[in-house]
Amino acid sequence: MILALSVGVLVAGAVFLMMSRSFIRVVLGFVLLSHAANLLLFSTGGTSRRGEPLGTSLDPALTADPLPQAFVLTAIVISFAITIYLLALAITGGRDEDGDDA
Repeated sequence: MILALSVGVLVAGAVFLMMSRSFIRVVLGFVLLSHAANLLLFSTGGTSRRGEPLGTSLDPALTADPLPQAFVLTAIVISFAITIYLLALAITGGRDEDGDDA
């Protein structure tokens, strides 16, 4: 229940920040949204019904599922790369000086 509430709060904060006109706030909203997606992917592994990743016995019913962990690790790397790209756009993508915006 706590995990679902934290995902909801992170998504709400991300939507609030992404609705702003400031590009830095949009980047921060994307960071919050990526954290929410990571928590959602991590919760698919069944955090309450399984124990340690590698317990004393190698029974598949007792050990943690490695697939959601691999998905979360991949999502972290992808969100980090997109965040760096968005930050580079925020720094270099200022107002166009030679354009005629009326």
